[in-house]
Amino acid sequence: MNTQTILQTYIDSIIQINTPYGSGSGFIIDDLIITNAHVVSGLKEVLISAKKIKRQKATVIYDDQVLDLAFIVLPKIELSNPLKLATDLVQDGDIAIAIGHPYGLNYSTTEGIVSKAERLEGDLEYIQIDAAINPGNSGGPLLNVHGKVIGVNTFILLNTQNLGFALPYYYVREAIDAFKKVRKQNIIRCPSCKNLIDESTIREDYCPQCGVKLEVAKQRRLGYRPSGTVALIEKILAALHVDVTIARESQRSWKLRQGSAHIDINFYENGIIMADALLCSMPHHNIEAMYDYLLKENDAFNYLLFSINDNNVILSYLIIDSSLTFEDGKIGIARLIKAADRYDDILIEKFGAIRPKRDEDEF
Repeated sequence: MNTQTILQTYIDSIIQINTPYGSGSGFIIDDLIITNAHVVSGLKEVLISAKKIKRQKATVIYDDQVLDLAFIVLPKIELSNPLKLATDLVQDGDIAIAIGHPYGLNYSTTEGIVSKAERLEGDLEYIQIDAAINPGNSGGPLLNVHGKVIGVNTFILLNTQNLGFALPYYYVREAIDAFKKVRKQNIIRCPSCKNLIDESTIREDYCPQCGVKLEVAKQRRLGYRPSGTVALIEKILAALHVDVTIARESQRSWKLRQGSAHIDINFYENGIIMADALLCSMPHHNIEAMYDYLLKENDAFNYLLFSINDNNVILSYLIIDSSLTFEDGKIGIARLIKAADRYDDILIEKFGAIRPKRDEDEF
């Protein structure tokens, strides 16, 4: 199969994974979502989305710091063309196809060759490829021309060009088989003794087999805990009945959707908190009348402001972190949500403004 056919055939099995610390990729094998342990960042709860999976919370039930693998609970989903792990040996010069979400660019696909089928790094063998992979590709599948998974895209060498490495499929199969043999969820693999540890048997974050400190056990137990202004922003969003975990894009950014309103909230390093709603693009006609309308509405606003950037009409709520209070923040964001859901329709219907194009994969 060619690259385009492979993507179209198996796209439903490709998963996007988000945590407060970043994003990555994953893929479905059997009844599990497979990804890298560094993608889930030691958390027990992550966000997943896919063509047939609406953005939702999911549980990490296996964290293996040795192989840099993690397994996530798969929601109920029907796949017409499920991915399968390869069984044939990978050879130097084989075609390799990487699929993932680098930098959040959904379903990016690159093709290259296997530069070295068995490249030893530490105690593990990796598949070295020249297919371009970038941050966000981690955890995604590396496929052969038959659409079989030959590896998990795991890391790149910095300051090099097209030097990527994938964990071979046989390590993945061994990990899946060992995990299923335990017949329990919430398993951590100890990086010292290499045993699979039932999380419920861990006391004070120490491995019950060898006694080594398990940092990942502590991370999973504590979870993500925002502080300071970030915690205040999330408290405000929760008071507005926003599912904060679903809305969270990173530690300092959130994405909301209500009705036709799409709102991005960002907390910048300089202390500015900006909540923006992209409403529409300026029309080809009625431009002067629309300008007059926007200026008039701005005069009547409290908390909110219309602006035009690159021909796009944006409704914003802006505040400095030192001035943010729970009450003011709640009022400002609540007004932005309500107004954005109303004004986009007004500007489009009354003045012929152009509805913005949105990524079809956006939640």
